[in-house]
This record gives sequence, C-alpha cells and structure tokens, in this order.
Amino acid sequence: MRIKGVSGPIAALGLAVLLAACSSGTNGGAGSTATQAAETGPVTLQHWCWSAGQKLKVEAFNKAHPNIQVRLTDAGGGTDTAAKLLTAGRAGNAPDTACLEYQTLPAMIVAGALADISAHTADVKDAFSPEVWTLTSFDGAVYGIPQDVGPMVMVYNRKRFDELKIEPPATWEDFAKVAADVREKDPEAYLATFAPAEFGNFAGLAQQAGASWWKIQDMTWTVGIADVPSLEVAGFWQGLIDKDLVKAEPLLTPEWNNQLNKGKILSWPSALWAPGVLYGIAEKQAGDWAIAPLPQWTKGDSRVAFQGGSAIAVTKNSQHAQAAATFAKWMNTDKAAYDIQIAEGEYPASLAGQQATSSSPPPKLVANQKDYWEIAAKAAQSTIPHISWGPNVSTAQSAFQDAAAAAVRDKTPLAEALKKTQQTVVDDMKATGFKVAGP
Repeated sequence: MRIKGVSGPIAALGLAVLLAACSSGTNGGAGSTATQAAETGPVTLQHWCWSAGQKLKVEAFNKAHPNIQVRLTDAGGGTDTAAKLLTAGRAGNAPDTACLEYQTLPAMIVAGALADISAHTADVKDAFSPEVWTLTSFDGAVYGIPQDVGPMVMVYNRKRFDELKIEPPATWEDFAKVAADVREKDPEAYLATFAPAEFGNFAGLAQQAGASWWKIQDMTWTVGIADVPSLEVAGFWQGLIDKDLVKAEPLLTPEWNNQLNKGKILSWPSALWAPGVLYGIAEKQAGDWAIAPLPQWTKGDSRVAFQGGSAIAVTKNSQHAQAAATFAKWMNTDKAAYDIQIAEGEYPASLAGQQATSSSPPPKLVANQKDYWEIAAKAAQSTIPHISWGPNVSTAQSAFQDAAAAAVRDKTPLAEALKKTQQTVVDDMKATGFKVAGP
C-alpha cells in the first residue's frame, strides 16, 4: 500500500514511535466495562466489519443503547476493508467505525485515516493486558479498542486422524512425516494446503521461526522478508510441495471446500478463529474437528505468532467520536459482547473475555474437544512479543501473493518469491520517503 498524502520525513517520524505492535500471552481477569455518556440526542453510526458474530453484537448494542444506533456493513475481509477505508477517508465519507487487523493499523494511522480516541478510553485500558493494549496505542495516542486475538494453532479433523491412525505433529519435522503418512494411507487426501495468497499465515510461520520482517531504529527501517528464518520456512514448504505432500492451491474456494467436506483436507495450521470459518463451510463435520498446539520449529520452543486479530477503530471522518468510542468499548469489553464472540469461536482480546472462555463450551466445529479452551489459552500465553509491522503491509501482501502464486504455477522456488517481495517492499518504502537500510 503506497501511503499517499504524507511526506517522507513526517511519515517516518510518526512511525518511529508507533510500530512495535506487540503480541503476548494474557491471563484472565476482570476489566471495567463502563462507558462515557453518549452525545446528547440520538446518534446513528455507520460501522464496517466482517468478523464472526458482529451482527449479533451490533444488535445487542443497539438494544442496550437507544440513543446510539449502529448500522453494520460488511465491506469485505481485513484487506478489503482497509483498502476501502483509505479510499472512503480521502473522499470524506468513511464510516464512523471499522474493524481493522492489527498489522494494518500503522499504515492507516500514518495516512491520517483514524482518530485518536485516548480522551475516551481511560475507563477500559485496564480491561486488557498491557501487551494487548499496545496493539492499538502508540506514543500515548489510542487508535482503537482491541477486539480479538488470533494466536496460531493447528486445526485438524480428529475423526479422519483417528481413522488413519495418525497423531497431531509436535514439530514441523513431524508434520512432514505425517504428511507423507497421509498420502500413503489415503492417496486422495492431503494433510494440509500451501495457499499462495495466505500472506498472514506465512508471516506467522516465519515469525515463529525467528523472522523479523520490519524493524526501525534511529529513523531507519530494516526489511527482513527474505531473512534467513523466512527462507528456511520457504524451503520447508517447497520440499512438501515438490514431493506432493501438501496441496498447493488457494483456500476456501468451492473446490477446496468440497475436498474439505469429503474429508480429503485434514488440517489447517492457522489461528483460533479458524474453527468458525471451517464450520461455515463444513457444518456437517461439527464435533469431528479439534485443535492442537502449532508444530514447533525447535522442539521445546512453544512460541507462536498471532495470525490476524482485529480492533474497532474510530475514523477521522466521524462526526460522533465520543459515541463511536462508546460503541467500540462496549463491543469489546461488555459481557454480552464477549459471550457472543466466544460462542462464534473468537478468542476475545479483553481479560474478562479470555477468563470467560474457561467456563464456555467450545466452538461448534470442535464441540467434542473438552480441552479446547485450555489449549487456546496456552497458545495465547505463548505468543511472541514485539512483532513489528511496517508502513506498507498491503504492498508486501500483494507482492507476496503475486510472487508465491507465480512460483507455485511455474514451479519456481518460493525462496525467490520472498526475495522479489522483499525488493518490492524496499523499493516502495524508498519511493514513499522512508529511509531503509541496505540496497
């Protein structure tokens, strides 16, 4: 995403203090759900969001707040929403609030699309762990209320695993062995998919291996999309693709969904929101699936990255910032709201919401897994701190998707796709005015 309308020095200065978006484990606890009084008179807010349970949460908010009524629009997933929000903001007709993935926030802030709502958030700051709160607060300014977090796990079809007499792999080395075992026992089945479009998934796996894709020090950026850990991860998946041990194709297409429903796609190394997605396309498999800890690159190292997770931000176009902040806070701290999140399979960002999962039934897809929330909590507590995202994540995502898709199609190395992505990102940052180390 090229950031337009912001001079290089100003953009660099702003980002120098705001781009250490941390991910870390959290423990349960109670948090305040108090909200400030809404503006006088009825207010109607426009809200964009795609996430699970959002319609039910908005309906519950409207029922509880007769003077603030919210109209929900699904503007597409995280990438689509961010792109459309920038366009709408420049035209002066952005919604009052929008869900945004954490990695997109830096670019949105520098582009001037979001409002600083710190004057309205003191009452909910302690509803979140400090690590989670820093995902949306930078240099004393607050640009959103954390909604959910997505620590990575392995979602797998336990019924099919039992039929094939295989176990969830503890390490990625084991993963490769299990992938081969699946192909031998059922030649029509694959353990998993390598999806070229899944930028966030690959980023999370690379971060788990020790990659750092963006760093900033003394106003100078370092881009590491093609660093050693990332290239090693690319090499791992390259080996699986070359041996036909994973299915190299996009996720969630009609063809992929059909194979999943036939029991021919057996797992999805993803995040805690994945059971909700899979239930939407494989409802008849409810209860057949489970989650396991994400395989480890180094045995005994249980750290994982966040994949996804979102906040509700207030836009600069909003004429009702206080009411919008009231809405964002309620949606992410009120018991009625996080109960809906949990029922839909989201892992709440709030401490009280996370604590409530321990006494909640698991999501429908994994309804028979008694230790679901225990494994989820351990994943959340094992997330890698201080993961930084850069100012042009959208550019990186587009470049990665194009290069990875071409590599799969043309049977060229994924490592070269990473190098192309790195160069595109560096060139874009330099053209936009950022100081970048290296060639």
